[in-house]
Amino acid sequence: MDNQRLLIWAFFGVMVWMTYQAWVQDYGPKPEAVSPTEVEAPDAPPQEGTPPDVDGLPQLVVEEQDLPTTARPAAEAQAPDSAPLDAPVIHVTTDVFDIEINTRGGTLQRAVLPRYPVAKDRPDEPVQLLSASATDIGLIRSGVRSLNGRASADSAAQFEVPRLSYALGSTDEIVVPLTWSDDTGVTVRKEFRFRRGSYRIDLEQTLANGSSAEWRGDGFVQIVRRFAEQERSMFDVDSYSFAGPIIFNGESSEKLDRDDLLEDGPAQYTTTNGWLAAIQHHFLSAAVPEADKAHIFHIKLAKDMATQSVIATTVSVAPGDEHTFRQTLFVGPKLQAQLEEIHPRLKLTVDYGFLTILSQPLFWLLSKAYALFANWGVAIISVTILIKLVFYKLTESSGRSMAKMRNLQPRIKALQERYKEDRQQLSQAMMDLYKREKVNPAAGCLPILIQMPFFLAFYWVLLESVEMRQAPFALWITDLSSRDPYFILPVIMGASMFLQQKLNPQVGDPVQVKVMQIMPIIFTAFFAFFPSGLVLYWVTNTVLSIAQQWKINKVVEAESKQKKGGKKKKEKAKD
Repeated sequence: MDNQRLLIWAFFGVMVWMTYQAWVQDYGPKPEAVSPTEVEAPDAPPQEGTPPDVDGLPQLVVEEQDLPTTARPAAEAQAPDSAPLDAPVIHVTTDVFDIEINTRGGTLQRAVLPRYPVAKDRPDEPVQLLSASATDIGLIRSGVRSLNGRASADSAAQFEVPRLSYALGSTDEIVVPLTWSDDTGVTVRKEFRFRRGSYRIDLEQTLANGSSAEWRGDGFVQIVRRFAEQERSMFDVDSYSFAGPIIFNGESSEKLDRDDLLEDGPAQYTTTNGWLAAIQHHFLSAAVPEADKAHIFHIKLAKDMATQSVIATTVSVAPGDEHTFRQTLFVGPKLQAQLEEIHPRLKLTVDYGFLTILSQPLFWLLSKAYALFANWGVAIISVTILIKLVFYKLTESSGRSMAKMRNLQPRIKALQERYKEDRQQLSQAMMDLYKREKVNPAAGCLPILIQMPFFLAFYWVLLESVEMRQAPFALWITDLSSRDPYFILPVIMGASMFLQQKLNPQVGDPVQVKVMQIMPIIFTAFFAFFPSGLVLYWVTNTVLSIAQQWKINKVVEAESKQKKGGKKKKEKAKD
C-alpha cells in the first residue's frame, strides 16, 4: 500500500466533500414565492377518542384574518408594522427576550434575542426569530378547539388581557394570562410563563366547562415559518446548515427535506415523547408536548411556507370540570444544556450530521475545558492535546516506521538507481528491504485515519455549536466560527505542514513527490475559508505531530547508531 498516495487521496476526498457541501445547489426550477394567505396548514388529522361525526369542524389553517397585519399585503394593512386595531399586542421583556403576543389567538408574533447580534460587526442589531413580516414570517400559534359544534378558542379568537406590558425586572418569572369565553359558559385561560435566563416558554391552556353540556375537543400548537430555498456559498457560514422542519418521533430525529415535502405531501406521525421544531443555523423554534401522552404531529410545506402542528388527543370535559393542555415552547439559540432540560433528545436539533455520535462527546469535552479556561480557543487547544495523548501509543508505532523509513532513504535511492529500468524488480527489492528492517510503509496511514473523523467532528462542532458563535480567541481571532479575517492562521498551518513534510521521508515517483511538496500550499488555500477554530485545531495537531515525530526520529537515530556500534564491536571481536 502506498502511504503517500493514500495521504493525497484522503485529504483531497475530504476537501472535495467539504467543497461540495458549500457549493451544492439544485438546478431544477425554483418554487415560486407565495404569500401567507395562499397557504393552508394541514387539516386536522383524525384523533384517538374523536367521535365519527366531526366533519366540518374548524381546521388548522393559515387564513389572512388569522395573521397580524404586517403579514398581509401592504395595500390592505390597517397600520404598518402593527397588529390589527381590534387586536392589541402584549409586549414582554426579559433578560433574554423581547416578545410580542398578539391578543388575537394568543399568537407569538415577534421574538428578538438581545444577547445575540446578527453579526460581530453589528452588535446593536439582534437576531429576530419570530416575525410578522410577510417576507420572513415566523409565528407560533396555539389554541383549544371544540369538536362538537361550539365556538373555539383558536387562532382567530379574541382574548382578553389584564394589561399589555410585562417586564421581568427583579423577579425570576413572569406569567402572562389571556382569557377567552363563549356565551355558554366555557372559558379558556391561556398562560405563557417566562423565566430568567431561559429561552423556554411554558404554555398552559386550561378549559373550564361552565356550561350545562359536555365539552369535547383538543388543544394544539402550530409553528408557521417561511423557508425559502437555500443557496449555499463558501463565503457564508450560515448557508452550510440545514434550515427547515425537524421532528423527533420518539425514537429518532428526522430533518424533513423541502423537496420531499413538496413532492410527497405532508408528513404525519402519532407518537408519545415526540417534538417538532423549525431550525436554522444556531437557532430554533420548538414545540414539546407533555411526555407520555400521545400527540399527532403534522408537517406541511406549501411552496415556501411550512406549517408544523402538534395536536393533542381529543378529551371530554364534563360540566363543572376543567382540563389543561400543556406545551413547552423553546425560541432561541441551540444551547444544549437548556435543550436537554426540556427533552433529553431535543439537543438533536444541533445538526452535527452523521458524526453526531462523535461530535456530541467532543462538544462535551470542549465545554468542560471552556469551564476551566473561559476561552473556547484555549479549550480547542487543550482538547486537541488530550486527543493526541490518548492516541499517542497508536501513532508512536507509525512514527517509528516513518523514522526508520527516513534512515533507509540512502539504501532506497540506491535500489532505485540499480533497478530504474525494472519497476517490478525494484518493488520486490524494496519489499525485501522493508521486511529485513521490520518497517511497515503503510503505518503512516494510521495518523491520517485517526485524525480524519476528529477533523470532521470538529468541523461540525465549530460550525453548529452556538456556544462558539462569535467566540473570540486572542489577538486578531475574534470569531472562532468564521474564517480568519487576515488569513494568518491558514498560513501558519501551511508552514507547519511544510515543516512536517521535512521530518518525514519522501518516497514514491518524482511526480508524486512534487505533488506532496505543493500540498501545504493547496491546503492553505482550502483552509483559508474554513472556521478559524477548525484551523486552530489543525495547527495545534500538526505542531504536536511535529514534536512527536522529531522526538521519535531522535530516538530511532540513537538506536540505529547503537545498533551499528554493536555490530562493529562484534566484528572486531571476531577479528
